[in-house]
Parts: sequence; C-alpha cells; structure tokens
Amino acid sequence: MNLNNLQPAKGSIHHSKRVGRGAGSGKGGTSTRGNKGAKARSGYHQKVGFEGGQMPIYRRLPKFGFKNINRIEYVGINIDTLNALAEAKNITDFNVDVFMQNGLISGKDRIKILGRGELSKAINVTAHAFSATAKQAIETKGGVATVIE
Repeated sequence: MNLNNLQPAKGSIHHSKRVGRGAGSGKGGTSTRGNKGAKARSGYHQKVGFEGGQMPIYRRLPKFGFKNINRIEYVGINIDTLNALAEAKNITDFNVDVFMQNGLISGKDRIKILGRGELSKAINVTAHAFSATAKQAIETKGGVATVIE
C-alpha cells in the first residue's frame, strides 16, 4: 500500500443526486419536483405545523390554563425523612447546607417541611416554609422551627 493508491472501501462513498443538469442527465426539466405548485418553486418553505391545508392540531385542540410566573416552588421534605437522617447521621440542626450535603435539595431550591411521619427526638430545623402539622410536630418534641426570610 502506497500513498498513491489509497482509496476508500468499495461502496462507502455515495455521491449526492445532481438534479437540474439538463435533459441528458435524466433529472432535468422539473428536477424531480413535479409540475407547478408552491413546492415546485424556488425558495419554498413550509410553515411549522402545516398539515396540507387541513386545520392543524394546534388549532384543533382547545387551550386552557396558564402558568403563574409569580409562583414560588418549594421542595417538600417530610418529618419522617428528617427523623431518618437524624438517627442515621446523628444530626440535630437542619439547615440549607445540611439538606444540600445529603442530596435532598440542589442549588437555590426553597424548602418546605411537611408533616408526614413522627419524630423520635428534638431537632432544630431552618427552612423557607413549614406546614402547620410539621411545625407542631417539631415543637411538641422540644425542637425549634425557624423560617428563612
């Protein structure tokens, strides 16, 4: 094998179909575009969602609801999750850093403590919001529920 006889494997190279290059090519005349109509013209562009003149699906289906841009999303963490962490890792003070280190939240998530489950010992929790049952459960065990402003 020399540099002067290198060539690609047989069948690996495909040449694109050259249309509109005269009658002798067999692909001249209308250049495989059919006769007349918008699709036969140069510069043709079909609109997104166009269904051949039929009423498009985005106009057939009804629209409803809206997305409130002022909504504040919270990541819910239940009391039973906090209790499991407190027992497994002997944590008594829960804050944003503790939640992030244990993979319960990420980045700038807001935290809401929810009331499912029971506590076995007093814990101090700092979060953005608390449900009434969660706050009551924490305080009845002697813990403190602090709201982040």
